[in-house]
Amino acid sequence: MFNRKPQDANFSVERLFKDIVKAFPPNLIYNSYTSKFKSRGFWSRLYNTVEAFCKQGDVNHITGDVHYLCYLMSKNKTLLTILDCGNLKRLNGIRRTIFYFLWFWLPVKKVAMITVISESTKKELLQYVRCDERKIRVIPCCISDDFKPSPKAFNSSNPVLLQIGTAYNKNLPKVAEAISGIPCHLRIIGKLSEEQISQLLAFDISYSSVSNLTDLEIIDEYIKCDALIFASTYEGFGMPIVEANITGRPVVTSNILSMPEVAGNAACLVDPYDAEDIRKGVLKIFSDEDYRKTLVANGYQNARRFKPAIVAEQYVELYKEVYLLSMHSK
Repeated sequence: MFNRKPQDANFSVERLFKDIVKAFPPNLIYNSYTSKFKSRGFWSRLYNTVEAFCKQGDVNHITGDVHYLCYLMSKNKTLLTILDCGNLKRLNGIRRTIFYFLWFWLPVKKVAMITVISESTKKELLQYVRCDERKIRVIPCCISDDFKPSPKAFNSSNPVLLQIGTAYNKNLPKVAEAISGIPCHLRIIGKLSEEQISQLLAFDISYSSVSNLTDLEIIDEYIKCDALIFASTYEGFGMPIVEANITGRPVVTSNILSMPEVAGNAACLVDPYDAEDIRKGVLKIFSDEDYRKTLVANGYQNARRFKPAIVAEQYVELYKEVYLLSMHSK
């Protein structure tokens, strides 16, 4: 397994595969390598690529966003995980063209199999690259065993609404507009910009924020909240939905891309581009006790789909498939 060197405080990919690896069966022999250098600049990436070539095994699994590690590897022994296509949406011009060629077009041709974390990501990827769709397998993210059910009486007088993330796609300005005037406290996980602070003040939002939390501190934030608001405009998966599900908190999330797929019947789905629709969803969660209880019960059931052992088994079966493919190609 080949992993990137984490970029600053971003460890989402590392957390995902840490939980998967822990659930691998004891008879699976594997090695895990982390690139020596962060994925920045030509020479660092070249070193990482050569190092990966020298450490190849019977099956090579490239995780995270270091897709270029496959360039020198044996194609029939290599599989690549693509988490999303977000950068292709954000970049423009020549930068987008170069990124597309080096991170998508070429890697897709240089590996035997690709895994994505949702059907939504698979459909999106197939819009950008031409390949046999059977080459792309959907294996979801898993929920850490550190998350446990934690029932809590709903604070109907001043509910705490948890917002995970402050990046552009997390849609914080629209959420602030949506909940303006609703008695609640918005608890934000992530660093706020001056512009975001101004927007929160303009809508007279009662809020607090915190960043750089440990895994256990993040779990504690779910335990202390009354509901999760996750009206994101772009996700490859949407892990906070499942984290709130397993904790026992009702969820308001977006009705686009991967989020309905991940949430199933365990969330109130809203249009993330429509502040009024978000507002209706939040008010329904706050005012309808039976609806809240139904979402919580459905959430516990939904979270079972993403247990580490279930997800790890899917990867093990794919490793076997890639290994047999490499044997037959000799």
